[in-house]
Amino acid sequence: MPKENFNEKLIALLKKKPEFVDDSGELLPAAVKDHAWKLDPNLIRLLLSEPEIKSIFFDEIDEHWVFNHNTFIDYITAKNFLANSYTQFRNKIGLNIDGKFLRERGEVSLVWPYKDCVLEGGQTKEEEKRKEIFFNEILAQNEINQMFDPKVLSNWKRYTAAGEQDVTEIKRDDNGTIRENLIIKGNNLIALHTLKQQFRGQVKLIYIDPPYNTGGSTDSFSYNNDFKHSTWLTFIRNRIEIAKELLKNDGFMAVTIDHVELFYLGVLLDEIFGRENRIGIVTIYINPKGRQHERFFSAATEHMLVYAKDISKAEFNKVALDKDKIKSFDKRDEEGNYRLEKFIRVRSNTSRTNKPKFWYPIYVSNDLKDITLTKKNDYHEVFPVDNGREFTWKTKPETFEKRNVGEYFVAVEQNGQIIILHKYREQQVIKNLWMDKKYFPEFQGTNLLKNLLGKNLFSYPKSLYAVIDTLKIMTGKDDIILDFFTGSGTTAHAVLELNKQDNGNRKFILLEQMDYVENVTVQRVEKVIEKQDVGDFIYCELMQYNQAYMDKIQAAQSTDELVVLWKEIAENSFLNWYVNAETPEDAVQDFKDIDDLEAQRHLLVELLDKNQLYVNLSEIEDADFGVSSEDKVLNKAFYGE
Repeated sequence: MPKENFNEKLIALLKKKPEFVDDSGELLPAAVKDHAWKLDPNLIRLLLSEPEIKSIFFDEIDEHWVFNHNTFIDYITAKNFLANSYTQFRNKIGLNIDGKFLRERGEVSLVWPYKDCVLEGGQTKEEEKRKEIFFNEILAQNEINQMFDPKVLSNWKRYTAAGEQDVTEIKRDDNGTIRENLIIKGNNLIALHTLKQQFRGQVKLIYIDPPYNTGGSTDSFSYNNDFKHSTWLTFIRNRIEIAKELLKNDGFMAVTIDHVELFYLGVLLDEIFGRENRIGIVTIYINPKGRQHERFFSAATEHMLVYAKDISKAEFNKVALDKDKIKSFDKRDEEGNYRLEKFIRVRSNTSRTNKPKFWYPIYVSNDLKDITLTKKNDYHEVFPVDNGREFTWKTKPETFEKRNVGEYFVAVEQNGQIIILHKYREQQVIKNLWMDKKYFPEFQGTNLLKNLLGKNLFSYPKSLYAVIDTLKIMTGKDDIILDFFTGSGTTAHAVLELNKQDNGNRKFILLEQMDYVENVTVQRVEKVIEKQDVGDFIYCELMQYNQAYMDKIQAAQSTDELVVLWKEIAENSFLNWYVNAETPEDAVQDFKDIDDLEAQRHLLVELLDKNQLYVNLSEIEDADFGVSSEDKVLNKAFYGE
């Protein structure tokens, strides 16, 4: 059979399955390949139904037909498979995937190594130059069984303006949602999964400042900032996917980043949230000096990508961010700041003729205190007239009636004429370029933190006001804010500061794995609470098991230390199922002969079962883990059991 006829017959056969064609009836080779890789019985039966096709893609063995799926996939992947179809080319040139132009597909997908794996995500001092293969442990999905189960929380403390106290309760609202400020130490991926039962659909804003993957500072502790590109994407994807589940339907996610990973992060977020839910990209002017010693452009900005969980439900608050704008709202009531503006709309296109429904009389009493649409004797009749010209009011009569409550409208007399004023609440059109010097991290991040703690303990903290303004735009007074790349605790500081400004009751949840959470993050938030004499927070930790050995391996400085650890691990830790717990002398000698401390560390880490980094909640009663009676009570309170 000529190849053209065979192609046509195969294409026609495959098109019989709806899942193999697009809306226009064209074949989707990618869908066919996917089913072939899965050895889909329905596809196999379809191919067996045509003798000519069966003879090409099946081998007969002992009177049984065996599907040669590699041959089949190679055939339909060949560039000339659809070449004879006139629909393949319509005088077009452009980018395509699987024979479909991007504009026809409507989406772009990221594909990278380890996409379907999980990365532990290493953190350390950057000068130690940790090897990615060790410190970003790759776990295939089929190796994961208990890693994402809820974990036991331990080492509970409550910090208040009066100092550190024991935790005796977990406060909840009327709906049963935990209403506590929380700082949780532990791997942020595992901590996110630990939170999902209690906080799914409860968080209004997720604000994160992840590692920018630019190489990082060499003189301070921070997240590993030197991942390979594909590894960084996997690291971020693992965390954002589960974090999205915690968002309310009208919630937002804001992610700061610089130019190095901006494009791919954007595509990744498009994939997770849906391109239609992208709100925008804010460019923030953060460094008037620019980065020094750059070969090309000196970076002076960073970016904030903002997504809605569901853009049809999301709304920004009406707020002002610019200082001059804020100053113009010079009055305040129980609802916030406002200014009085004329209710008349004086514009060339708002004449009485153009908008007759906005032309109507307003009646004002002689003492100017009563303002109504009801005609009354001895009341002044006021129309929207300015300098003898007829304009309109800003709203229709029915809207005026709804707003005419309390002192929303005010009447004043100016030059013998009665003027109607109304309250205009603090607001402005929020631009996607933030230029104010309050966003400079050097002054409102580094120096601010140094003044709080007395010394410089953290590199490149965010500007407090960049976070405050983000909170102003996207959160209400009773919302929950999550930050799972906590750093120095700027997000918590911003929540407390904004609550002070507007009498809010927002709550923060911070997740951090690094040890500086105790001497930087906790101390910073504690200082803010002491200074403001308001609020408190609970600190707790994911209870370590194998993670403790991970930390010891990282800290070991010699082969002899690692050998001692190896024997301790063999006796006391959870090992991977394929690992022999014995440590024979010849194996120890082989281990010592490896002339690379990093490789030795790597080998020991491979022994540990990553599903047992922390103690699972299901094992809280197991005496081997030694969970205290106090921790048992608090875990039951936290998990609502």
